[in-house]
Amino acid sequence: MSVVTLAHGAGGTETRELIETIFAKRLGNEFLSEAEDAALIPAEKYAISTDGFTVSPIIFAGGDIGKLAVAGSCNDVAMKGAKPKYLTASFILEEGLELSILESIITSFAAELKRNQTLLISADTKVVPKSSGVGGVLITTTALGVVKREPLGAKNLRVGDSIIASGTVGDHGAAIFAARGGIELAGDLKSDCASLWELVAALFDANLPIVCMRDATRGGLAAVSNEWAAAANLAITLRETAISVKREVLGACELLGFEPYALANEGMMIVAVRGEKEAARAVEILQQFETGKNAAIIGTVGGKYSGKVVLQTPHGTARFLEMPMGELLPRIC
Repeated sequence: MSVVTLAHGAGGTETRELIETIFAKRLGNEFLSEAEDAALIPAEKYAISTDGFTVSPIIFAGGDIGKLAVAGSCNDVAMKGAKPKYLTASFILEEGLELSILESIITSFAAELKRNQTLLISADTKVVPKSSGVGGVLITTTALGVVKREPLGAKNLRVGDSIIASGTVGDHGAAIFAARGGIELAGDLKSDCASLWELVAALFDANLPIVCMRDATRGGLAAVSNEWAAAANLAITLRETAISVKREVLGACELLGFEPYALANEGMMIVAVRGEKEAARAVEILQQFETGKNAAIIGTVGGKYSGKVVLQTPHGTARFLEMPMGELLPRIC
């Protein structure tokens, strides 16, 4: 049998075979080997985040839904200063999904767990009829991370804090748009899907005064900066010339009239750092990593429009960078 069938979700022999041959073979560990419906974990101080992943297509340039689910969930707890340690997951499989595709996705899922040194401690699978419109696979995860630095949060922002982007803007959103539309753009456009704890840990090891961090997923830089400005009731001023956007991403935006700063990333974070020298040092550290090689200080906290984000253009003018509205691309992460 080469595809997922409804029998795989019935809880009988086929279910067990699917779990043993695809999931347990790649994800097995001391927690899952107990084959219980819940896991006991040591008592530590945790950050916790639950997320759902519905990207279409499920395999794209730069990753797939398996890698995306682990990286995205682990990044969420990392942004609260926590080392990702445990993960739970639910896999919703659509009838007719090729088992070879499922194997590939679970292999990516396992590889990203290993990259984060994170254990999958509880999981579940369900199969739904092909007419359900799932698109092959949906994955829901809950990540638990051991808190290493606290407290981090946008309400801690102060005038003068520096805003850093760890990479280029809009890569994931543009790559998904291109894959979904069958559009070939000049260059090597791919999702920036990646785990960020390695970068976060390096900043912590340097004992830098990190104020807050956020991975710029749905809504991108525009959403993060506006949420921070509103939470702190302070203006944020960004310099357009300092924000790195790939030529291919700009091309995709021109085709559809998108704002590049509103496109999703899945391997780029925005970091606020207190102190100019400290911010410069943070950029130096981030640039030592492949995923941080384009890191730059892109703005500061401060300005006369409290709660707003102002974008300074290369032409000496300025405009508000508004909070994204509506759904630019559905099923993007």
